[in-house]
Amino acid sequence: MLRQAMRIYLINLARRPDRLAAMQAQAGALPLTRIEAVDAASADAADVDRWFAASGPLGEIPRGDKCCLLSHRRAWEMFVASGDAHAVFLEDDVRLSPSSAALLTSDNWIPPSVQVAKLEHYGPPGQRVLLNDLRAVGEDFQLGRMLSRHTGAAAYILSRDAARVLLEEKRFNLPVDHLLFNPNNSPLFAALSPWQLVPAIARQTEFVGEKSDIEGTRVGLRRLDWTYIRRELVRFAYDLRLLPMQFIALRRGAKFVAMRAD
Repeated sequence: MLRQAMRIYLINLARRPDRLAAMQAQAGALPLTRIEAVDAASADAADVDRWFAASGPLGEIPRGDKCCLLSHRRAWEMFVASGDAHAVFLEDDVRLSPSSAALLTSDNWIPPSVQVAKLEHYGPPGQRVLLNDLRAVGEDFQLGRMLSRHTGAAAYILSRDAARVLLEEKRFNLPVDHLLFNPNNSPLFAALSPWQLVPAIARQTEFVGEKSDIEGTRVGLRRLDWTYIRRELVRFAYDLRLLPMQFIALRRGAKFVAMRAD
């Protein structure tokens, strides 16, 4: 299989040139293809909502998360139109490790069986993710097939086939990170079979001191009331449902791996 340089799609709000400049500084010699993000502050509600179910496994999707998913979808469309085999997708609030350039230059390290590779560590330090089939890639990294939830969609790689699968979806009921990286309630997880890079080469700024632009759209849905409690109970039920499969995977050699950014 012929390998090639990977295009890097950067999702960036028009009103955040500061973030664009910061990402360009991080990328250095790596060229970035900017995708203008759908802005929750100005997007037409009807144009946004037609892509989404009224509710889903995690309840109502906040407006900011809806616009975030549609921003990623714009990038997937451009990628498929390019004819490239693989592409990198970054959000403009991600922090890349110094070693990221070695992996983002080309796709020659990606095994043919890997359709989706998550590049970031999302969540608290030391969070553990159940991984199977761990294999060495590059000089200092491993890839493992994900068997448990590890959300966040600030840095990942898609194959062309994976992007096509995602673009076939005409109505969404989950935020983009749960759609890609949550086996508890995303039917697409099994179809995409995502892998996790270890150690990760990216970390969202909300874990290093800066809040996401879409955080304000989530406040109302996080108010402690019956709707919030019900949503959290549903999430817990989804977690429990996967326990038998995860126990079997552990017996067969899968491991809970502590996440960290390189």
